[in-house]
Amino acid sequence: MSRPRRSVQFQHRGSNGHHGRRPSISETSEGLSEPGSPGPRTMNGNSEKEPKPQTEYEKKKETFITRTIWTFVMIAGFFAAMFAGHIYILAIVTAVQIVSFKEVIAIANVPSRAKNLPFTRSLNWYFLGTSMYFLYGESVIYYFKHIVLVDRILLPFATHHRFISFMLYVMGFVFFVGSLQKGHYRFQFTQFAWTHMALYLINVQSHFIMNNTLEGMIWFFLPASLVITNDIFAYICGITFGRTQLIKLSPKKTVEGFVGAWILTILFGFAMTNVLMRYKYFICPANDLGSNFFTGLHCEPNPVFLPQEFTFQPPLLLHSPPRTFHIAPMQFHILVFASFASLIAPFGGFFASGLKRTFKVKDFGESIPGHGGITDRMDCQFIMGFFAFMYYQSFIAEYRASVGGVIETAIQGLSAEEQIEVVRGLTKYLVGQGQVGDGVFECLAGVLPRRRR
Repeated sequence: MSRPRRSVQFQHRGSNGHHGRRPSISETSEGLSEPGSPGPRTMNGNSEKEPKPQTEYEKKKETFITRTIWTFVMIAGFFAAMFAGHIYILAIVTAVQIVSFKEVIAIANVPSRAKNLPFTRSLNWYFLGTSMYFLYGESVIYYFKHIVLVDRILLPFATHHRFISFMLYVMGFVFFVGSLQKGHYRFQFTQFAWTHMALYLINVQSHFIMNNTLEGMIWFFLPASLVITNDIFAYICGITFGRTQLIKLSPKKTVEGFVGAWILTILFGFAMTNVLMRYKYFICPANDLGSNFFTGLHCEPNPVFLPQEFTFQPPLLLHSPPRTFHIAPMQFHILVFASFASLIAPFGGFFASGLKRTFKVKDFGESIPGHGGITDRMDCQFIMGFFAFMYYQSFIAEYRASVGGVIETAIQGLSAEEQIEVVRGLTKYLVGQGQVGDGVFECLAGVLPRRRR
């Protein structure tokens, strides 16, 4: 027998305005619930508790807490890697460029079409691997010639590196043309162009960031810190006295915040440069990838880090004697670095904002909780690192003969007999200077064959 509906109160319909209407399922289920039951039941008898929706304030608070925690995690990881050694920074840069490439490629991907073209994603990653092989090889050969060129296995790869890289790219190009399918031409060529744009904007610029690290930790840390602090100062100045909108792509950016951050970034750059110049670990090239902050590095400092005497004539005191002061030239160069980080690098972020608006996405990904994707945090760093390398090579770097350069010249420009003569001549010179004993020269003279006349 069916269970009687004792709790249904028909006399209350009038008060609720339900005259002439059949009660709804929810109303009937409420009437069927037993007195003292924990709550409404679903059709299978399980209790159903709807979660209380979060208010806008609670959502912002949760996002702020998550964002803050992960900000400190990233900062701690960054400093730990920097003090641990150059190799760890190179590993982080490698991971960043791979994830950023993945995020940028993903926003232009059309999954329904990619499923019909199984080699589309494979080609994207193939071109990434080819470009990384070329760029990493260029850096290794340039900075570690004294190791690569004397190794019998690595020498052929070093001497023919660019040809090997070109052939790898050509293989991918031929495979792409062979994989073109009718009805998908537009999508495939769009992916091809998009992949190469991502390689240029991410991998090529990351390559120069890696070179900055090998030239000296200061050339990596200083540009990166200038961009980060400029972003923080722009936010603080913007919410404090910002009134005038700067650019429509980023409505929250203000002119007052932009200018205020520029001034504060210059002051920060002066202070940070003064600290970093005192440690050879930061100013010396990475001639030993096994070193860290505690073991340190040893080198002859670049003159840009050494205090020099400058004479200054105050324009309003023409009849007074000139004033002399001592300052490292790097303190003048930091004006350019800080100005670029404040006035030009933010346009990398504006470019990324326009890209996201084009594809109607809020973030490039969800790699970092509370922050979005890696690309969202690195959009300004790529162009800043590229600038730092170009400026350093143009105005700061010293071009002196290196051990690797001499070995490369001897290998490529001299015959085997001439190379032996160079070894014999250098040994004789070192004996004469008292750097090595006479026994070394006699030993080499008995082992090395004499040059044919």
